[in-house]
Amino acid sequence: MGKTKNTRFKRPQFSADGLSVSAVKDVLEEEEQQEEAEESPAVELLEKLQSPCADVREYACASISRVVQQSQTIPSFLQRDAVRRLGPLLLDSSLAVRETATGALRNLSACGGLDVCEDMVRQDVLTPLTALLKEVSSLTRGQPVDLLCAHCLHTVTEDNSELTGSVSGAVLAAQENVLLSTQSSMEHVLLRTLTTLESRLASKSTAEPDSASAHSEEQPATGNGASVEEEEEMEEGDGEVKKNGRKKNGKHAKIDKDISDFLPRDRLELREAIALLTAQQTSLEIIVNMCCSDEPSDDEWEEMSSSDESEMCLDGTDGNTSLLSPLCLSAELHTTLLNHSVPQQVLKKAEFPSVSALDICRKDSSWRCLIKKMQRVQCRALTCLNNILSAMDAECLGGAAGLQAVAQHLSSLVFSSEEVLKEEEFLEAVTSAMRSLLQIMASKKIPQCMSPQQLMSVCEAATRCELVSVRVNALAIMGITGSTLAKENGSAETLQLIGNALLNVATKDADLVVCGEALDALFDVFADGDEAESAARSINLLSALKALQPIFKAKIRKEGRGGKYSPDQLCILDNIRINLRRFIGYLETLKKK
Repeated sequence: MGKTKNTRFKRPQFSADGLSVSAVKDVLEEEEQQEEAEESPAVELLEKLQSPCADVREYACASISRVVQQSQTIPSFLQRDAVRRLGPLLLDSSLAVRETATGALRNLSACGGLDVCEDMVRQDVLTPLTALLKEVSSLTRGQPVDLLCAHCLHTVTEDNSELTGSVSGAVLAAQENVLLSTQSSMEHVLLRTLTTLESRLASKSTAEPDSASAHSEEQPATGNGASVEEEEEMEEGDGEVKKNGRKKNGKHAKIDKDISDFLPRDRLELREAIALLTAQQTSLEIIVNMCCSDEPSDDEWEEMSSSDESEMCLDGTDGNTSLLSPLCLSAELHTTLLNHSVPQQVLKKAEFPSVSALDICRKDSSWRCLIKKMQRVQCRALTCLNNILSAMDAECLGGAAGLQAVAQHLSSLVFSSEEVLKEEEFLEAVTSAMRSLLQIMASKKIPQCMSPQQLMSVCEAATRCELVSVRVNALAIMGITGSTLAKENGSAETLQLIGNALLNVATKDADLVVCGEALDALFDVFADGDEAESAARSINLLSALKALQPIFKAKIRKEGRGGKYSPDQLCILDNIRINLRRFIGYLETLKKK
């Protein structure tokens, strides 16, 4: 044990008025906190919610709706029971107050994140909300409220087997009636999709939005769940943006005291398009969840090497980039997906929106929000493709010819323009699909249609991306490509390019997970073979790894204590550290030959 420094207590300093310096600081801090509380808009606005005047209550709700879009203001509202004060206003005698109170709660949840939503539930926001929905449903055609409730049902039942297992027979019967409905509007398609409980009825609706897509070739994404920015974009028109019944210039818009003002029914074509896109996105997300499992199969656990482990969980993602259990599909579900040509439908949705569809959306400001939604459906389709590749047997996907066709399709996407490689969401989805596909093709010894130079150009763009998962995918792709090339004659020059790229990332990337993946890929590429040995000597791989070894070890010790990385990630990083030592020993043995 080393020596410890004794604790010394310093004599307190005093100010001129007789108070200790620390006491003066406490008083000043208390005064500052009081001043901040008095200056906070939350105090005044929440008090105005209790006003007997409906216009004042409406103004307060609208102001809260606007202010909470700045997320740093949300804690001051929550600390003063904003949810409990806003909740009763959902049943206010004034429809304008109801509308603006709903908008305030909506923005509070959208801008506050999951923690705020959970807090709202704890503060019993669902009681007045349910009462409002019941009242509104008794005054309309019912479908808009049905969609809202279906959105809620879909959200709360996702990944919640306990809840789906306790659903009553009456609820399941109602769901069955909705699913068997023959109404063809896009809103009804969306309703049927959202009503699906994944654990019970998913197989009955997987093909639904695909048949609906025949109505519109280029439309996929999220409707009623639009973000604050998207909603504002949809409300643009004549140079003004309407918010909560007010125009941007501060003047009051005329509010008709009618329930139709609470549930606007205009812009039918736009609503139909949004409904279709939402149905397609939701359906793809359901298939994604059906084609993966949370845990590897027993065979996978037994066969897992350190390299396999890093492919499965080094990036810490939930299935977009890791190869999940290929044994998770039941025979019935497997057959259902094939009978409805789901893989082919998913591949079609992975295409870019047509130029004509984009032009239509750009010409009308209220339709611009659909561009993001179409792009999001494409990304969901690519993620879905990734999971389908991992979950279904290669022969069921068309064998070698089918997989090469998929590779050609992905190639056409990534090499369509340089701009697409700058879109992070697309890059994450497409590199995940490419990683899964190349891994399968390599294991089946199926020739790749993309040249190593093409793959390197994609990987170089991906390694510059800020998203860790994208960089990890790129490194895994380089590892798969390099290990395949190492078995071919005359590949030493290309292996040198791959090796230098991987060394550069392993040495310079700020994220340990990415560094670990780069090292793991190096182990795969230069594991054996004459071409690999020649390339390793040319890039001085042994000396480079010897120099990197103590740095990598020190980083694990230092950064592993801060909580930045999960226990699983740290375990894998430690395995890579051990394998690095072993791999250096292997290279030293080759050098002595």
